[in-house]
Amino acid sequence: MTVTVAAELDKALRPLVRGELPVHLTAWDGSTAGPVTAPKVVLRSPDALRRLLWNPGELGAAQAYVTGEIDVEGDLGEALAHVWAVARERGLGGVRPSPSTVAKVLRVAAKLGVAGGPLPAPATQANIRGRLHSLLRDRAAISHHYDLSNDFYALILDPQMAYSCAYFTRNAPGTPQDSDYGLEDAQRDKLDLVCRKIGLEPGMRLLDVGCGWGSLSLHAAAAYGAQVVGVTISREQKAFIDKRIAERGLQDRVEIRLQDYREVPDGPFDAVASLEMGEHVGEKNYARYAQALYDNAKPGARVLIQQMSRTGRHPGGGPFIESFIAPDMTMRPVGESVAYLERAGLEVRDVHGLREHYVWTVDAWLEKFESRWDDVVEMVGLEMARVWRLYLVGGGMSFEQGRMGVDQILAVKPTAAGRSLMPAVRVDSAGSDVLR
Repeated sequence: MTVTVAAELDKALRPLVRGELPVHLTAWDGSTAGPVTAPKVVLRSPDALRRLLWNPGELGAAQAYVTGEIDVEGDLGEALAHVWAVARERGLGGVRPSPSTVAKVLRVAAKLGVAGGPLPAPATQANIRGRLHSLLRDRAAISHHYDLSNDFYALILDPQMAYSCAYFTRNAPGTPQDSDYGLEDAQRDKLDLVCRKIGLEPGMRLLDVGCGWGSLSLHAAAAYGAQVVGVTISREQKAFIDKRIAERGLQDRVEIRLQDYREVPDGPFDAVASLEMGEHVGEKNYARYAQALYDNAKPGARVLIQQMSRTGRHPGGGPFIESFIAPDMTMRPVGESVAYLERAGLEVRDVHGLREHYVWTVDAWLEKFESRWDDVVEMVGLEMARVWRLYLVGGGMSFEQGRMGVDQILAVKPTAAGRSLMPAVRVDSAGSDVLR
């Protein structure tokens, strides 16, 4: 009987997956295995197995996917959702293969001629050096992700270039339905929500920590009359915002600095905000980050942090995200972040969970990304395009399935007498609840 790659892999993997394969597998020799109705996965090269032998699990699979050694026919999201569902149903989370199973897989690999040393990492995989969360390493890690290209991010994000969870006040379950309402509107509603929560008024000085492409800095200045200092360690982002400041005539209201959050010299400010930047400071530096927020706030000033949260293993988001997207990122349960902020001296007033809003945000980003696929490939290359497809699809699933969350934490720096200066009933000038 002729030995086929798919049949050999099917026999070797059944003990690991506790049953039949969760996908319909086509190997490089044309052989197939697995249910014909399952999502279709193609092994285009023996190198795919070699990567998985040296990096079992998520990292090896991601390396093989971004290089095209593994492919998925049809919708990637549907395929990943199916595999996750099968894993939950069979209780495969955290399962470690027995030594005999590992030995059997190695024998099959040798039989198929795929044994050998580790392959070089894909070109798109991060290679960050230096002491963890030193100033130089942090700049390199941020540059890997954010300096890809302003034009690239413009293909995916809304015109405001808001690269954080939006706030959908229309078209979400339980909200008014409006066919004209889209991602740009939801990002503007998020920016308004932030500005209302921190009580922005004309002339107030706002520090925007990790200002991204300036969506909050520009909105706070133009719509609320604030005097804004935004800090970033991405040269690409600063160049982008400076151009927009000039185009909109906001030079007298917005200053963007290429500056680390640990180096702001001219606080305190009337309000401080930091949108999805705290994930990048690291566990050991988070106390320093919280202290910087406190130090840069005047007594009675409000501080708002929007930040992703995560429980369980892989506080960086998992091997794929940590290796390809956001090196050195750290997330934690939201309660642990609250404790850091309180130890720094801030008084936490609200925690506003927005997890479902991130599902809708990523869906909108992914729709734009797929509609501009040819442009993305031309701009950054096929391998990087596949990295981002996997990132957006997998990220959306993490929020949808509750493996990751995102929260707005509103805090205040009390006065020396212990007063918060927060209104007893928080309404804006129109009488609306600022937490709506």
